[in-house]
Amino acid sequence: MKECLFYSKQSDGEVRCNLCPHHCLIKPGTTGLCHSRKNIDGSLQSLVYGKPCSLAIDPIEKKPLYHFHPGEECLSLACTGCNLRCKGCQNHEISQVEPSDVEHYELRPEEVISLAIKYKQSIIAYTYTEPLTWYEYTFDCCKLAHEKGLKNVLVSAGYVNEEPLRQIAPFIDAANIDLKYFNDETYRRMSAASLAPVLQTLNILRDNHVWLEITHLMIPGTETEDEFRSMCAWLVENGFADTPLHLSRFFPRYKLTDGYRPTPIGTLQRARQIAEQEGIKHVFLGNV
Repeated sequence: MKECLFYSKQSDGEVRCNLCPHHCLIKPGTTGLCHSRKNIDGSLQSLVYGKPCSLAIDPIEKKPLYHFHPGEECLSLACTGCNLRCKGCQNHEISQVEPSDVEHYELRPEEVISLAIKYKQSIIAYTYTEPLTWYEYTFDCCKLAHEKGLKNVLVSAGYVNEEPLRQIAPFIDAANIDLKYFNDETYRRMSAASLAPVLQTLNILRDNHVWLEITHLMIPGTETEDEFRSMCAWLVENGFADTPLHLSRFFPRYKLTDGYRPTPIGTLQRARQIAEQEGIKHVFLGNV
């Protein structure tokens, strides 16, 4: 284990995690919402530091990143944990579980870098779950990767506080951020999160010159055409017209099975038309 960054000690041995907008108040012996940060005797400890549960070599397009080193591969890794509760999560077997429920590797940050070099991978992707909940491991790996001339890719829901994001941003070369909805109530109902922090994340990454692409999963019945159009208009108005937008097809998963169906291809095509009408220059359809 490793002591977490971004927390404060409270009365009665409790701690307040300040990594993300949930600001979990964590009692001794318990974890926050993400399951990966635990209060042990009044100290917040990462349960997953150096313990990735998934390792793979992926095409960079799988992240998805289409305009960042296209055609190259990356070493992808994940630890358990996520600070969202998306009802249609495609990786819920590792994102919505306790760390002890999943087998894992033992890999210190320097061993991750050595593994990338061994397999001739110049890019490392922190992905599959929510890499900002295993922030300390992500940060240390990213810093060492830059020292060795490797690039870092962050695949995230972007639900993080400003200070932690600004500290890690200089070590991130590219990111794909999930912009799940453009309605705060829907964000809370479907993912137990909120919209404003994600928009803040997009702005901070843009201002720090991180190469950025955005994914929007289109779940039937969860947004109106007007909401989607407003999202596209906001992106253009805030300097993201050139940012690739990936419109991803939904397939029933996890808690969204009964009564749900895959997104019709026509819905995706209509959404692409709207996005282009609003001024987004690079729109891609995913999972089709």
